[in-house]
Amino acid sequence: MARPSIVLAVLLSALSAACQSFENTAIVRTVELGGSLVHVTTTYAAKALEPDTSVYTIALGDAEIEKTSWLDVKIKGQQQALEISHSIAVGSDIHLLDVALPKPLAVNSTVNLVLETVQTHATWPWPETAAQKDEQALKYRTDLFVISPYATHVQRTKIKAQSPRILSYTTPEDLSAFTDAETVTKSGATLTYGHYNNVPPSANEVFFAKTQKSLLIHYNHDYPLLEISKLKRSAEVSHWGANLNIQDEMVLHNAGPALKGHFSRLEHQSQTFYKRAAPHVIPGLTLHLPAGISNTYFYDLIGNVSTSRLRVAPSTQKSQRNLFSVLEMRPRYPLLGGWNYSFTLGWDAPLADSVSFDKATNKYLLEVPIMTLIPDAVVDEAELQVILPEGATDIEFFVPFPAISNTLSTHTTYLDTVGRPALTLNYRDLTDRHAQSIFAMPLTAHLRKPCVVAAAFLSLFAFALVARRIDLTIEQKVKKT
Repeated sequence: MARPSIVLAVLLSALSAACQSFENTAIVRTVELGGSLVHVTTTYAAKALEPDTSVYTIALGDAEIEKTSWLDVKIKGQQQALEISHSIAVGSDIHLLDVALPKPLAVNSTVNLVLETVQTHATWPWPETAAQKDEQALKYRTDLFVISPYATHVQRTKIKAQSPRILSYTTPEDLSAFTDAETVTKSGATLTYGHYNNVPPSANEVFFAKTQKSLLIHYNHDYPLLEISKLKRSAEVSHWGANLNIQDEMVLHNAGPALKGHFSRLEHQSQTFYKRAAPHVIPGLTLHLPAGISNTYFYDLIGNVSTSRLRVAPSTQKSQRNLFSVLEMRPRYPLLGGWNYSFTLGWDAPLADSVSFDKATNKYLLEVPIMTLIPDAVVDEAELQVILPEGATDIEFFVPFPAISNTLSTHTTYLDTVGRPALTLNYRDLTDRHAQSIFAMPLTAHLRKPCVVAAAFLSLFAFALVARRIDLTIEQKVKKT
């Protein structure tokens, strides 16, 4: 029974050492409320208290970690993300993330760090049901204080909704130790909590139990809650056809309030005509597809769906990613709260737009996006399968964040001999991040398929040549004299 006590003592001593290396002169958190996604930006203005300090520790609560699907830390004004490692977890409610600074800081040196997170499934509709004409309101819950293992001179939280129609919000009480002014103010669509002064180190269970408070925001939201319940993307490379085929099998889900009563087609047509569609109805989607695509198809379980419009942009170089093909997709029926729609979307893209050759390493570099960007939507489950050309070897892949699982298998199709390497990645709660897959293909791989085709035709001709010279008759005819 002595080992748990020793481990706890080590964790507490490490946390105590971290508390003495920095102090926060200011913390500003901005929460941008949305539908399926909530964007949170937290800026830490920190001052080093010890020489050669190179690691800054960020604390996050367990509830925030669970709903955070993407996270990175940058120095304010810079684009390069810093390296993050999960150092220790104190108890079950607090997680500590170590951020490696570019260079050690001297005593009293300052640094401004910006933490950006994207939260998924952080909001929920309230009320949970709505008639076809009703508006849509959501609720969001978060903590009042930004916890940190360091003492903080002043901190503030801004919560911004897309509409000033905020129905209700929490007014925290018993904060006289941190402020003499109002604990919360509302201006338009923005709620401001703080300034709160002289906040002690808060990454501990005592602060959570005695001081931390919960905030609940109830606000109107004028856009549907989009979710992709399941996405299965297949990207197949054909080096002989100079083509990259991408096919998406999607299950679209409206996570808004469930429909109360029955659906009225007449009411829906009237709302569409007068351009007063209910915010919880999804009449269609606008997707940005790659430039230069061809042979685009869109069908569901019934068959081809013709209620869509595609505007193809010309093919561009990899350095020019500002052009997109626009697909205005209209499902076979409007999606109301709780409804699902399954469909398949696919296209062909020029291989040169996605593949390049690195002469230094003698490798081909293939870039495949994990998903098609759908604004303000979350992908609950995603499977990406990248099918490489037959003969591809020395396969490496790099992703912006780890996959839940990854496997390398063999995919066999027509005119294959040993099959094609297939890389499969599985993800959950995706937003708008992309991945890259790197592979190498020697010259023999280029010649394998034509050699197989030539050998097949040669074998056929040889068989026909031999077959014509074989006499299969049972009795030979006798010539009359």
